[in-house]
Amino acid sequence: MPIWDDILTEQDRIVYKNAGWGKPAGYGQRPALLVVDVIYNFVGDEPKPILESIKEWRYSCGEIGWQGVYALERLIAKSREKRIPIFYTTWERRADKLDNGAWNRKNYRVDDNIDVIGHKGNEIVAEVAPEPHDIAFVKKKPSAFFQTPLVPYLIDMKVDTIILTGTTTSGCIRATAVDGFSYNYFVVVPEECVWDRGEITHKNNLFDIHQKYGDVVGLNSVLSYLDGLPADLYAGILPPVP
Repeated sequence: MPIWDDILTEQDRIVYKNAGWGKPAGYGQRPALLVVDVIYNFVGDEPKPILESIKEWRYSCGEIGWQGVYALERLIAKSREKRIPIFYTTWERRADKLDNGAWNRKNYRVDDNIDVIGHKGNEIVAEVAPEPHDIAFVKKKPSAFFQTPLVPYLIDMKVDTIILTGTTTSGCIRATAVDGFSYNYFVVVPEECVWDRGEITHKNNLFDIHQKYGDVVGLNSVLSYLDGLPADLYAGILPPVP
C-alpha cells in the first residue's frame, strides 16, 4: 500500500478516484537527478533520534534523514554509472540574517547560527557529496527553481525528466515538484530518497505530489528506468569517465 494510505479518509479515497487524480505520468527520455538540501543541517552530523538531533541541529530530520541518505547513495551511484547530470542545492545565510527574508518570521530559533555561511551545517553530506563535474548552487527559498540557474542548465542539456530527491518533503521537495510540474517536466520522486521531520507532513505531501504533480515511486523503479537508458545519452555534454 502507498505510504500515505493510513492517513486518508474514505471520502478522500472516493473523491480523488472519482475525480481522476493520480494517473501515472511516467518518465521522459532525458533525466537529471536533483539532490535538494542534503546537508548536515537537515540530518545532523550523525544518525540520532530526531528529538536528540534537533537539540543541536534545529532543522534536523534525525535518523529518518540518514536512512534517506543511504538510499540516495544507491541512486547517485547508478546515476553516475549511467552518466546522467546531477544537480545539488544547498542553503546558507549571512550572519546578519538580511538575506533570510521571510524565514526570519517563522521560527523561534532563528538566531541559531548553524546555517550561517561557513558553518558545517551547510555542507553536503559526505556520503552523497558532489564530484567535480556535478553542478551545485545555493538557493534561498524552498524551490530549487526559484531564482536559481537550474532551468537554463536543464534547457541546455535538453533534460525532460526531474528525478527529485532530498528534503524536506513538505517544504523544498513539494515546492520543487510543483515548479518542475509548472515547467512541464516529468517529475519523479523516489519515495525512499525524500524525507521530512514530520511523519504526517511527509505522507500528506507525497500523496499530494503523486495525485497532481508527478509520480511517487519506489527506488527500484527508478533504478530500473536508469538501467534502460542508453549509455551515451549525454555524450558531448558531460565529461567522459576518467
